[in-house]
Amino acid sequence: MKKFLLAIAAAAGISAVAIHALAQVPGPHHGPGDPIAMIAALKDKLNLNTSQQQQWDSVVAQSQAARTAARASFDQLKAATQAELAKTEPDLASLAAQADAIHQQNATARKSVRDGWLALYATFTVDQKTIVRDAIVAKLARMEQFRAHMKAGSTP
Repeated sequence: MKKFLLAIAAAAGISAVAIHALAQVPGPHHGPGDPIAMIAALKDKLNLNTSQQQQWDSVVAQSQAARTAARASFDQLKAATQAELAKTEPDLASLAAQADAIHQQNATARKSVRDGWLALYATFTVDQKTIVRDAIVAKLARMEQFRAHMKAGSTP
């Protein structure tokens, strides 16, 4: 019974780490308050020039490749977890080390993608940057209104 409970706890812990690693997959739509995601959402309004469009396409491809690699890493960790838990004495330290390595790889890829989006942003004109800034300000205001609404609704 003790081994069974240990196996369940290990599976839950490793799954949580693996899901966290997958959730950290880089991309242009990383989060609701993410300024980088705002750039991606505004493409139609930015009127990109040819050079910016080429850079855009490159960063989108980099984002997709990083997302695909992260998903593959998640699948590898999932398989390793299942194989390890099938053993009489699973090596949880090995699984944790693999999860840490995946997290580090994803963090590196996420930073690289972010840097690509920031490099693209650096090429924007004042008008394009104003569009991005105004969209971010509007999004933050909507988020604050939502928080205030939720807070008001949750107090007795």
